Amino acid sequence: MHTFQEISRLFEQHLSASLPFPSEQENLYEPCRYLLHAGGKRIRPSLCLMAGELFGDIAEDHFHAAMAIELFHNFTLIHDDIMDKAPLRRGKPTVHAKYGLTTGILSGDVMGIFAYHCLGRIRPRYLPEVLSLFNRTAIEVCEGQQWDMDFEQKKEVGIDEYLKMIELKTSVLLAASLWIGAVIAGASAEDAGHLYEFGKNMGIAFQLQDDYLDTFGSEEQTGKKPGGDIRANKKTFLMLKTQELAGSGERTILEGLMAAGDEEKVAGIRRIYQELNVDNINKDIISQYSEVSFSHLDKIDLPEERKQPLRELASWLLHRQY
Repeated sequence: MHTFQEISRLFEQHLSASLPFPSEQENLYEPCRYLLHAGGKRIRPSLCLMAGELFGDIAEDHFHAAMAIELFHNFTLIHDDIMDKAPLRRGKPTVHAKYGLTTGILSGDVMGIFAYHCLGRIRPRYLPEVLSLFNRTAIEVCEGQQWDMDFEQKKEVGIDEYLKMIELKTSVLLAASLWIGAVIAGASAEDAGHLYEFGKNMGIAFQLQDDYLDTFGSEEQTGKKPGGDIRANKKTFLMLKTQELAGSGERTILEGLMAAGDEEKVAGIRRIYQELNVDNINKDIISQYSEVSFSHLDKIDLPEERKQPLRELASWLLHRQY
């Protein structure tokens, strides 16, 4: 069994050797290559390959599926950055910032189409089932992104709504990557289902932890200045839970802090989070989703040593230092 680091290097080699873009139309395809070579942990395609190895050997179909997943993921990143007007990704200019808005839109479109091109190379015996879930997941990711944009305009957002948004926007693609890898390897429907739930709950916990680290982590941990979500008025779990628990006094202070300067705003809201114990409530819900995630991995009827690489990867993702 390979570790995540070994699997991600294996996929990186495949990506470098097998990108499907033609050599013509450089103005269209160079932005695609630029983003794909700009870094990234390759978590989603690696999960597909790791799920394949969990139930057998990594086959050629796994690489076709993993490439489709990575192309689709990067297609969503290009369009997300456009919608967010983001200037940087992975420390480098975003595609639309470097090549222009219209090129960014078109390069994102063609990358999404090439994802289906790669998916279509999977053997017919697996393709209908894989394509069905891939399509459902693609729709859910778009729905999650729309919810995220809607939340920017909504005055009141429920915690259940927020959790559903991060499930759709972030975690279903992680879950689908695992499920697709398992199905191609011949896993039973029950085991593939447990692997899907393992990935889905892992993804929700991972995003909740990102929320926490954005506010309480260090720049060394996150690679960015702490408090970005507070400065951007993001409706994270921390903020939504605070609004639920806050009395009239805390609400008045919160309203005042919203109009304060960035550093005063971040320090003041962080202090309210701690006074209302929301920081620890956030940790608790991360633990709850983590436990559900691992419980599904435990239910897969395979020797523990085969599951160990996935368990180690999930532990690393879910238990980064607070």
